[in-house]
Amino acid sequence: MYNLVLLAARPPDWTHERFIAWWRGEHAELTRRLPGLRSWRHTEIDAALEPRSEGWDGLSVLGFDTPEDLRKALDSPEWAAAVAQVGDMRGRRIAVMGDERELYAG
Repeated sequence: MYNLVLLAARPPDWTHERFIAWWRGEHAELTRRLPGLRSWRHTEIDAALEPRSEGWDGLSVLGFDTPEDLRKALDSPEWAAAVAQVGDMRGRRIAVMGDERELYAG
């Protein structure tokens, strides 16, 4: 699995609850349409382990079969629509990509 991982914080004038509802609702409707999307996991962050990790609201992991499949999705009109919906929301995010390896399955 090749993943796009997004860590995001809400816009300053939104509540945590509003941001999560938007991300899992309105924004999810567009994201689910990405070509080649094989899986999508979303975590609502409700606590930080330590002070330097505070200030984030959610984490998304979007899974694709290959790096090429992810690149096709990022070049698609569906991705452009999702980005346009975010617009100038003024939240923060970290976006990274990489190969997933399962290290433990209990």
